[in-house]
Amino acid sequence: MNLLIIAPSLPYPPASGGALRVYSLLRGLHAAGHRVTLLALDDSGLNPAETPLRELCARVEAFPIPQRTKSQRLKMLLTTTQADLAHRLYSDELAKRLREILGAEHFDLIQCEALEMACYLPVAKAAQTSAKLCLDTFNAEYQLQRVIAGIDAREPKRWPMALYSWIQAGRIESYERQMCALADIVIAVSPEDADLLRPFRADGKIHVLPSAISVDDYAADFPLVDLGVHALIFTGKMDYRPNVDAALWLVNDILPLIRQRVPDVTVTLVGQQPSPRLDALRTVPGVTITGRVESVVPYLRGAAAYVAPLRMGSGTRLKLLEAMATGSPIVATTAAAAGLMPDAKAAMLIADGAQPFADAVIGLLTAPEKRDEMVNAGKIAVRAHYDWSATAPALLNIYKEHGLV
Repeated sequence: MNLLIIAPSLPYPPASGGALRVYSLLRGLHAAGHRVTLLALDDSGLNPAETPLRELCARVEAFPIPQRTKSQRLKMLLTTTQADLAHRLYSDELAKRLREILGAEHFDLIQCEALEMACYLPVAKAAQTSAKLCLDTFNAEYQLQRVIAGIDAREPKRWPMALYSWIQAGRIESYERQMCALADIVIAVSPEDADLLRPFRADGKIHVLPSAISVDDYAADFPLVDLGVHALIFTGKMDYRPNVDAALWLVNDILPLIRQRVPDVTVTLVGQQPSPRLDALRTVPGVTITGRVESVVPYLRGAAAYVAPLRMGSGTRLKLLEAMATGSPIVATTAAAAGLMPDAKAAMLIADGAQPFADAVIGLLTAPEKRDEMVNAGKIAVRAHYDWSATAPALLNIYKEHGLV
């Protein structure tokens, strides 16, 4: 097949959930012998030709991420009924280049990664109607906005953001419905997300393809970062609202409860682009915010436990797969573990609410004999269900069902 993939970021290094999914997808397609062109937005400054992406793709082109001011976003909110997400990553430069490429070359499949990139589906449809169009969703976005609105509504100082998210949820639902109907193929990352998106298609067909990792990449003998005996770690893109909320809740509400029993516990937040909302956490003793790191694996190996105190979000938590693959015991919320297979959930401690979450962490830190059992179960589950050597064939089967491959 000749495929064109349009991504919201250059998926190298694969340091966030979306980048991990797209990078693994590219590896699977390349290994199966298919030809891939990748168009991606990028603000990293990397030269794609100097990354492994050049080996996986016949062509890689990167475009500046479009910038919009708060006033522009506010104007759209007040003067239109359109979802902000529908325009957030629309680039005239990328759209122009897309038309040029489609005018010169035939593709069997054009695939947009995440709803933010679905704005290019109409462009592709108009330029090359014979190609199949695929939308690979990372979340059921309208539901995510509803959950975010509910969380923000609990804090009076966040009421303006709660109102914004509540308005956007309805607009995103309408846009998500349009894009799911336009695409020939829609892929969700979990059965839960598929159920939320299924009403948006006349045929009710939403494919499920869990996000995955290359397990061997994490099982290698990496060095570790010594974070201390009772070190907790949380990873992710630190300007992503669900991750920001999780980090704040962890440090402000859960950490003090843990310290009542484990005084020397520390927290390390690992991930690129920390939000200014996290700046206050830098003054909390025992809390470290690293920013972008070359690899999360040494940090995962150096922690006593991985924590995922997410209260919002959907999809498959790649951060949990990474933790399982590196042998980190996990404490997670129900929201964080949503979408995982039952044996993967069984390999971690799941707790909701600040006190239950703190109690689960305390139990893990003070009873290390639990660790080996959890670690072994996690490694077995992640290799069985979430390695791309197992899931890449499932992707190709989805394409085959639609007359491709």
